[in-house]
Amino acid sequence: MNVSRSGYRVFSANSTTACTELAKKITEVDVKESVRGQDIFIIQTIPRDVNTAIMELLVMAYALKTSCAKNIIGVIPYFPYSKQCKMRKRGSIVCKLLSSMLAKAGLTHIITMDLHQKEIQGFFSFPVDNLRASPFLIQYIQEEVRLHYNVHSVMLSLFLKQSYAERLRLGLAVMHGEAHHSESDMADGRHSPPLSRTTTGHTGLELPLMMAKEKPPITVVGDVGGRIAIIVDDIIDDVEDFVAAADILKERGAYKIYIMATHGLLSAEAPRLIEESAIDEVVVTNTVPHEVQKLQCPKIKTVDVSMILAEAIRRIHNGESMAYLFRNIAVDD
Repeated sequence: MNVSRSGYRVFSANSTTACTELAKKITEVDVKESVRGQDIFIIQTIPRDVNTAIMELLVMAYALKTSCAKNIIGVIPYFPYSKQCKMRKRGSIVCKLLSSMLAKAGLTHIITMDLHQKEIQGFFSFPVDNLRASPFLIQYIQEEVRLHYNVHSVMLSLFLKQSYAERLRLGLAVMHGEAHHSESDMADGRHSPPLSRTTTGHTGLELPLMMAKEKPPITVVGDVGGRIAIIVDDIIDDVEDFVAAADILKERGAYKIYIMATHGLLSAEAPRLIEESAIDEVVVTNTVPHEVQKLQCPKIKTVDVSMILAEAIRRIHNGESMAYLFRNIAVDD
């Protein structure tokens, strides 16, 4: 790589070997030079130990900041805690705290992919480029699914990915409801009603009773008989809902069942549940390391997204527009 005085550097965090491998695919070079006056890109995938990875990123960013780096850009394909950052008080606090820590450590820009809640970009005081994995997942469907099976496919809008069906010219079926699980959060007090009378005899808080919201069991609206069913989401972590959906689809005559997601967290017993389920294949990108899960479950496949991350790095360094990377991207992608 020819590096001028105003060039840039790409550093890889050392949290996992998957992080190093992704960095190599993006850069294909190992740079060990001065960072003074350079654009610095730190690539950090988030493994199981999230807090350690964040601290490593903060330490690296601060070290580069005090070494007079010009700009420090964090390439964080899967942004941690984004699933918790809904418009609730606790989620807002987490996002504000994390964004503040990253800014104070020296980061001036973030490149990420498929934020679970796109609104959290507003918590940052510096630019956030939220790339999309949909072109790569759609390409996988076209090349690996539709060409291998002479069977009609159907997109399932269990998680509202209608744009995929429109681009692939596929029929759309709707799955509504959720799988019923045992209530594991009843003991933390969130469902405990206030006392109607205190021990001192004073009347306590009395609230009007309301019927609790409850989703019906999973049902399918649309014809899936003899078709390849494809369910798309941004994150696949706990897989109970996907497994339950696959069982319903098999009962309705689906030929094959594919689950596709950008971030394959695949926590706890996910590999075993997938292997024992009616799901034929789970397709995720390499934004999150999941080599161990792939060894446990051959149904898990990986799509490489390093190409778009590398192009984003090049464009940011050269001051070029990022609009090209978002061409034909739908709002709900």
